[in-house]
Amino acid sequence: MANAYAAGLAMLARGELSVAQVRQRLERKGFADDQVKAALDKLRQTGALDDARAARALARRSALVRRHGRLRALREIESRGISRELARQTVDAVYSEVDEQDLLERALARSARASRADPAEQRRLYQRLVRQGFPSGAVVQVLRGRGATVPNTDIDD
Repeated sequence: MANAYAAGLAMLARGELSVAQVRQRLERKGFADDQVKAALDKLRQTGALDDARAARALARRSALVRRHGRLRALREIESRGISRELARQTVDAVYSEVDEQDLLERALARSARASRADPAEQRRLYQRLVRQGFPSGAVVQVLRGRGATVPNTDIDD
């Protein structure tokens, strides 16, 4: 068990990971199931492994460093094996401290090299911003506010 535990600590020293990520990586390294389980238990008991802390780190990075919308942050956290409920609570908490409109404006400024008159480029810009996790309704509103001709979309937000 000491080897699996040490391997888990080494993984966590490089950055926050979820329980599911550490489990998967230890299994890939060839540790037996009982070694993995014992290592995960010890990592949780010592506080080195915590899904809530990992979710907060991911949400903060998504909002403050990458400047993504909350939907993208939620997808990323869930993809790391963190429960939907914990992911949603964490994203709500982190994004309550962030001006989401400002995030969208900054993302648009980074992406808005396109001509407002080019409908194909405007569609690509709309799609890029939605992929970054911003609600489609907010994206359309901001683009129209900047004088862009946004094609009709199925807005469900």
